[in-house]
Amino acid sequence: MDRKHFLFVSLTGLVSDIAWQVSKEGHDVRYFIGDKKERDIADGFVPKSKDWEKDIDWADILVFDDTLGQGEKAKALREQGKKVIGGTPYTDRLEDDRSFGQEELKKAGVSIIPYAEFTSFDEAIDHVLQNPARYVIKPSGEAQNIKRRLFIGEEDDGQDVVRMLEAYKKALSEEIKVFQLQRRVTGVEVAVGAFFNGKNFIYPINVNFEHKKLFPGDIGPSTGEMGTSMFWSGANQLFNQTLLKMEPVLASEGYVGYIDLNCIVNNHGIYPLEFTSRFGYPTISIQQAGMITPIGQLFWDLANSEDPKLKTRSGFQIGVRIVVPPFPFDDDETFDSFSKNSVIVFKKPPQDEIHIEDVKQVNGQWLVAGTSGVILIVVGTGPTMKQAQAQAYARIKNVLIPNMYYRTDIGDRWVEDSDRLHNWGYLRQ
Repeated sequence: MDRKHFLFVSLTGLVSDIAWQVSKEGHDVRYFIGDKKERDIADGFVPKSKDWEKDIDWADILVFDDTLGQGEKAKALREQGKKVIGGTPYTDRLEDDRSFGQEELKKAGVSIIPYAEFTSFDEAIDHVLQNPARYVIKPSGEAQNIKRRLFIGEEDDGQDVVRMLEAYKKALSEEIKVFQLQRRVTGVEVAVGAFFNGKNFIYPINVNFEHKKLFPGDIGPSTGEMGTSMFWSGANQLFNQTLLKMEPVLASEGYVGYIDLNCIVNNHGIYPLEFTSRFGYPTISIQQAGMITPIGQLFWDLANSEDPKLKTRSGFQIGVRIVVPPFPFDDDETFDSFSKNSVIVFKKPPQDEIHIEDVKQVNGQWLVAGTSGVILIVVGTGPTMKQAQAQAYARIKNVLIPNMYYRTDIGDRWVEDSDRLHNWGYLRQ
């Protein structure tokens, strides 16, 4: 592939690692971050754009890393003839408006979990009292980005959900304007995703398992993500019964990029939870580690509506997030006191599978950047999940950051989960 000009456009600096990877593949990269507080992220790793709109003519291809209005920009540029990785207003809405996403799945013939949408906490409380059961509270819109607002009920009569709704009414009514109550279904939580070239899905697909709680054993507050295990696969029943059914509407939209559907599955069926109609984080970095095809080549082929010959590694990949205070909370004072500009030291020179998040480089020294406290993704690969896990945690021992923490059990649940998924037939092709 000839050298191309890649312009990455980010709201908060999520796509830094992929911009760096594309740069290392020999392409010219410019990277724009909208949030002023996050703009030092990736300094020293990739050249920055001060005004991405002024760089459009320079770019051979643009890459948008989020929803929340980015799909409108991507669609407009595609209509002007630009090569773009990114969504549309429709695909943004699949993720940002939970109820819309569920209804679109239902329209496509996918079974969904019973839910109700509310704008009133009093009405939601009354709904639970009238229909006692276990529920999950799921904020919609921008409020869903604060993962700790999601609450998973444990009590069969729903009283814990009622108490939480009453607390949200007092403290968060200005922040959470729209939310869902979804019946809680138990089983294996698993996501299935694939790249889309504007016309159809690209194979292989990706099956992945997110670990959202802060502490080992799935306890503590919900985070964006603490680590992910995954493997590449041919089309299987999990994909065929869910995401594949969205192919016609995604083609009509001309969607270009990656799309993922998180589900709960059990012996009764597959129940979609939510779309991610963009790259996942840290998912995309772990996926890149499992690709033999250069990711810049993949992006170029997708944006040109070609059918990429995506070559991936057999076996498994595991990615573990290393974080620092105040993650997963927003606390500028704590970040400034404990983490800002903290040094990142490697006992041995860092290997390829150390992926950056909120990091900058000054005179060759890696430092903590941004404000979130999400620092590195350490990836391991191997023919078995255990071997991938062992490699990832061996690599973490090479990393020294003051006050760093991470989960020590990413991939542990694979043995039990895989037995159930195979037994139920969802991984069959």
